[in-house]
Amino acid sequence: MNKARQHKSATQVKFNSFSIAGIIKKSVFIVGCVVVSAATFAQADSVHYAEERHFKNVRQLTVGGDNAEAYWSYDDKHIIFQRTNPKEGLLCDHMFVGSLPADIATPFTYKMVSSGKGRVTCGYFMPDNKHIVYASTHLGGDSCPPTPDRSKYGNKYIWPVYASYDIFMADLNGNIVEQLTNTPGYDAEATLSPDGKKMLFTSIRNGDLDLYIMDLKTKKVKQVTNELGYDGGAWFSPDGKKIVWRASRPKGDSAVAEYKQLLADGLVAPTRMEVFIADTDGSNARQVTNLGQANWAPNFTPDSKHIIFCSNHEYKRGFPFNMYLINFDGSGLEKISRDKGFDAFPMFSHDGKKLIFSSNRNNGGTRDTNVFVADWAD
Repeated sequence: MNKARQHKSATQVKFNSFSIAGIIKKSVFIVGCVVVSAATFAQADSVHYAEERHFKNVRQLTVGGDNAEAYWSYDDKHIIFQRTNPKEGLLCDHMFVGSLPADIATPFTYKMVSSGKGRVTCGYFMPDNKHIVYASTHLGGDSCPPTPDRSKYGNKYIWPVYASYDIFMADLNGNIVEQLTNTPGYDAEATLSPDGKKMLFTSIRNGDLDLYIMDLKTKKVKQVTNELGYDGGAWFSPDGKKIVWRASRPKGDSAVAEYKQLLADGLVAPTRMEVFIADTDGSNARQVTNLGQANWAPNFTPDSKHIIFCSNHEYKRGFPFNMYLINFDGSGLEKISRDKGFDAFPMFSHDGKKLIFSSNRNNGGTRDTNVFVADWAD
């Protein structure tokens, strides 16, 4: 077991009335082939936009670097998130945990809970609020794995799906207590059921990127998707009856051939994805969105009756990304965030009172992505 290098940082942010993370980290100022000046985003900087009627008391938690996929502990007192910041020696994503400040005057502080080796992603709390799960490449090497050379693929936007990713359980002192997956190839993107007994994750163990559910007591694994394409970023509904996820579904011989070739090279192109929903055993699967472009980072509303997700479908250039609400049948689409850069990775607190998300907002025209929390108003 590894003892994590703990990294502590405290920040206090002035309060006033924003990992697919990689797509934003690399593309904030490059939209298609157009370079957008920092001033374009700086002019619209705000913690809270007037049109965001569902948000109240918005607070920025992190400052600087790329901070994404921030998710609540079961008691809603802590968050886990991944962070990259070369200025701090964090050359690729590592996992951090912090306590939600009780008031505005209290700074948000956090510490590293991953090993400091390799690259990590997709952290999630266990129900005891004392353990976490996350995916890491550290068994494949101490260094950050190499980023793909996009020039080999016509400069297409692509994601690496590192074969060295496996899922681990650790305590909050950084000690890895159990390796949960140990199959060849990519295993990552884990979330847990409301009772914490089952883990929903993405794996390439069958040759394609599909969803699986693991019983954490018996370690028995069941495959729940089987269509060709990338299935990932999945969540259980709060009532435990359904799952929601993002998926690519390549159509036509050329699209299928491209998908398979990229996958053979350990890559995916996540520029066309839609939101899907199913019962927890994978039955009654159906497509919710049909918007085109990238629709991803879906999650459920606290009542288990609606979906919140991220999309760039309004913008033919592929940017910005904002968050939306939608009904299970695809009706009732409502735009709920308004940053001109990136809003994504939403998760409601378990009591349904707060929403945490990542955004480019209020970054002063930099490439920084930060974590924000807001009170939720229906």
